[in-house]
Amino acid sequence: MRPSTHHRQAIDRAHIAVDTPSRPYPVLIGNGLLADLPRLLDEATVPARRFIVSNPLVWRLHGSKLAGLTPDDVILLPDGERFKQLPAVSRVYDALIRANADRASTLLAFGGGVVGDMAGFAAASYLRGLPLVHVPTTLLAQVDSAIGGKVGVNHPLGKNLIGAFHQPHLVVVDTAVLSTLPRREFRAGLYEVIKYGMTSSPDLFERVARERSAIFARQPEALVAIISESCRIKAAIVSADERESGLRRILNFGHTAGHALETVTKYRRFRHGEAVAYGMLVAAELAVRREVLAGSARQALADLIAALGPLPPIADVMVAQMMEAMTHDKKVEGGRLHFVLPTSVGATAIVSDVSQKEMRQALKNVGFRR
Repeated sequence: MRPSTHHRQAIDRAHIAVDTPSRPYPVLIGNGLLADLPRLLDEATVPARRFIVSNPLVWRLHGSKLAGLTPDDVILLPDGERFKQLPAVSRVYDALIRANADRASTLLAFGGGVVGDMAGFAAASYLRGLPLVHVPTTLLAQVDSAIGGKVGVNHPLGKNLIGAFHQPHLVVVDTAVLSTLPRREFRAGLYEVIKYGMTSSPDLFERVARERSAIFARQPEALVAIISESCRIKAAIVSADERESGLRRILNFGHTAGHALETVTKYRRFRHGEAVAYGMLVAAELAVRREVLAGSARQALADLIAALGPLPPIADVMVAQMMEAMTHDKKVEGGRLHFVLPTSVGATAIVSDVSQKEMRQALKNVGFRR
């Protein structure tokens, strides 16, 4: 399945429309956009009382750029996937209740995917819904989690099992904040960009391989190009299938085994993008064994993942643990797991008949412990 996208060259700003049934909203991408944030919020006509949700590191590095945006104290949440649970969201509720926040209030998520997911879930559930603005500060959040309205938290038995759909009113992507992102976190975002290339855009896949040096150097034009193309793909998919009843399922490519890996290792060892990278390799292995993907395409995927840098080892992670974790995946419906298989670079198929034997063999072939 390959949604229609428009490939752009040498751009330093982009405006992408997400047109969902719940709410249309823009994704604005550029270098230095935080300086324009007060104006952009006013133009989006979100309520003027604005509460910022962030984490201590992001606020220390970039909080000064939001100075004067709100008189209310910033709400700081702990950083890390293992903290993405209901007790942390309760901190947001506590702060909003103490401040007498009402429905004429805006929640602004300023951080990576963990902050965005928790702030978004708080916005979806406090007073049954507050306006939400995403200002993502990691590459992974900029290309993926800030767009599409999926918000929620983890449970010890599975990732993102508690959540909602709550579309933002605005997404502002400033590539300048990526200058402080550690290389490992930056790579984790690039694996999600590769996901978009594999599911929907051979041009994007090839661009990451071709412009790897400029991308890692955080050159603004290179960043805007890959971020805007990733966002354009997701916007097209989400606009066509907001609630993941069909086409949007292709965005789960790599996430079934990836989420299981995060769950098994208690969200402490792998960045989300790293787990997705392993998940993509598992899916590609399944596809080759089913003869729906050429071995050369699987090798191209493996080579590009390897070219970005080393992944944490998985040799001590048991296949049986992975299989158990996958039984709790939220993509299981009626006892069947909907699984996304690549069929070429830029196209996928969704199947629901992957056997346990096939999955175990694919996990073993990728390097999980027998």
